[in-house]
Amino acid sequence: MTVRNVFTTSLYAAAAIAAVAATPATAATVITTAAGFAAATSAPGVDTFTGFSITAVTASPITRTAGAYGYTATAATGFFGAGTTANPWLSTNTATDSIVFTGFGSNVRGIGGNFFGSDISGSYLLGNITLTLVDSAGTTSYTLNNAATSSFVGFVSTGPIISLTISAVQPATPLWPTVDNLTIAQAPVTAAVPEPATWALMLAGFGMVGFSLRRRAKVSTTVTFA
Repeated sequence: MTVRNVFTTSLYAAAAIAAVAATPATAATVITTAAGFAAATSAPGVDTFTGFSITAVTASPITRTAGAYGYTATAATGFFGAGTTANPWLSTNTATDSIVFTGFGSNVRGIGGNFFGSDISGSYLLGNITLTLVDSAGTTSYTLNNAATSSFVGFVSTGPIISLTISAVQPATPLWPTVDNLTIAQAPVTAAVPEPATWALMLAGFGMVGFSLRRRAKVSTTVTFA
């Protein structure tokens, strides 16, 4: 069985961190429940990483799908599947590498999933995970403390999503960034706002209905004396 690395020094990782640091901040919405994310988006697709190898290094980058959405995942020294054969998780080969998701369609406005840490053998390990979203307006970062396998974080943007980076905050024991159930979605469908002319016609119609009701009320209360 191939054993994944603990640490590495990578120009790729350094460049990615510098790029994020140089990007102006903005405020995409961060949602910490799967139900809340589902309510804020539409047409979600999920990648459960079924069939991903947990016994050997997978070269980077990889191209995968989440429902109808395609995307690319990159890690400096490749990927190593954590979890089990029945339920594999996407993780890095080296603990200090980040997972970078890119290549989304222009209609993608939401991305989320279960984010947590794993140990050198690919088993769950308690720790902190930092997520950084880059969209058309800037960056939004969120640190998930004491992440569990069920911990969900989602980002909802008003513009196209460019990338999502997942990194482990390294404790005394090395921690590998790990992802399950990656979810990609579009913006929710909203009702069209009527044009001003349409509003005018609607208000006029409401006025006529009210006038008609008042006239009927008068007629219905008329009393005739013998």
